[in-house]
Amino acid sequence: MGFIKAFTGALGGTFADQWKDFYAPRQGVSGTVGLYPAVPSGTNAGRGENTKGSENIITNGSKIIVPEGTALITIQDGAITGLVAEPGGFIFSSDDPNSQSMFAGNGIFGQTLKQTWERVKFGGQPGSQQLAFYVNLKEIPNNKFGTQSEIYWDDAFFGTQVGAVTRGTYTLKIVDPLLFVKNFVPSKYLQPNAPEFDFADMDNDAGTQLFNEVVGTLSAAFSNYTNDPSKGNRISKIQADQIGFAQAMSQAVEDAYQWKTTRGLEIVKTAILAIEYDEDTKELMKDVKKADALSGSRGNSFMQQAVARGMQSAGENGGGVNMAFMGMGMNVAGGMMGGMQQQPTSSSYQPAFGQQQAVTEQQTPQDPTTKLLEMKKLLDAGAITQEDYDKIKNQLLGL
Repeated sequence: MGFIKAFTGALGGTFADQWKDFYAPRQGVSGTVGLYPAVPSGTNAGRGENTKGSENIITNGSKIIVPEGTALITIQDGAITGLVAEPGGFIFSSDDPNSQSMFAGNGIFGQTLKQTWERVKFGGQPGSQQLAFYVNLKEIPNNKFGTQSEIYWDDAFFGTQVGAVTRGTYTLKIVDPLLFVKNFVPSKYLQPNAPEFDFADMDNDAGTQLFNEVVGTLSAAFSNYTNDPSKGNRISKIQADQIGFAQAMSQAVEDAYQWKTTRGLEIVKTAILAIEYDEDTKELMKDVKKADALSGSRGNSFMQQAVARGMQSAGENGGGVNMAFMGMGMNVAGGMMGGMQQQPTSSSYQPAFGQQQAVTEQQTPQDPTTKLLEMKKLLDAGAITQEDYDKIKNQLLGL
């Protein structure tokens, strides 16, 4: 019992055109449908259109079309009796010794299905009538997720817990139709004249369950993404990285509910439509923005210009710089002035101790950003007051 391959590939070939009676997918099936019945198509041996036969029932000798992006599964008494997961035309036969129960094509997908088939195949002798269903192997869009209140996760970049409210959509793919039908599709969709299994149907309890499971693992999905060094550990990148976040979400639902290994389902892409961080997280992100603006060569250039303006302003006011600024600013000034004040180079010139120290500091300028961070540490340790720190910072920044 099984199928005999008549032709493969495109369905518009000469051999396919000779078929007047055959089973095919129902017309107008939505892109969000995961499983739907095979129905009679064409004409019945020249006696008119073959559209009055019993849906989901195929008999010995029936011809079946399997389009690109679909798999055909036959079922009897709740057991899977056949699988075709490669495009082409096939003849259903219950008595031909050359017939096969499974056609899965080549490649990794085919090998995966062959392994699954060995675990779930029907071991008895089925009769001549079978139920036939198509499984959608294309990406299934517009699966929604969202939260009504904040979700929280530990963020590696911030080093603390952050939270957000979010909503979006994801595309789903059935990567193993055998597992999908055997372990996930409710029995009411596997009966004669059964309705379509539509993931977008609000009355589809199985689809609703998937929604709830995704929402329940969103916290883990965000954690997977932001704590992955290869993703840069930045939550600000999530909305633009639809595949990277989809991988994090897919891993989260796999860890919690084994979507791929037990149901044959996988999340492929995501689109985050909105994400609103809580107030504490917003403040953290503001601090990161400021730190990013003052980091690297751009930050060094900004700080040096700010220090130069501060020194110029102090000179114009006739007050010079205070002792705290002298302690941390001479290094900066030395780097900023770029050798504008040259010391005598005569071998007979011997600077006093204080002068020699200033010359040494001028020759080895210290990064102003580093110096400002050192002052912050002194402030945190209580060695200087907030007023002293603000004054030093303003002078460095030329404010």
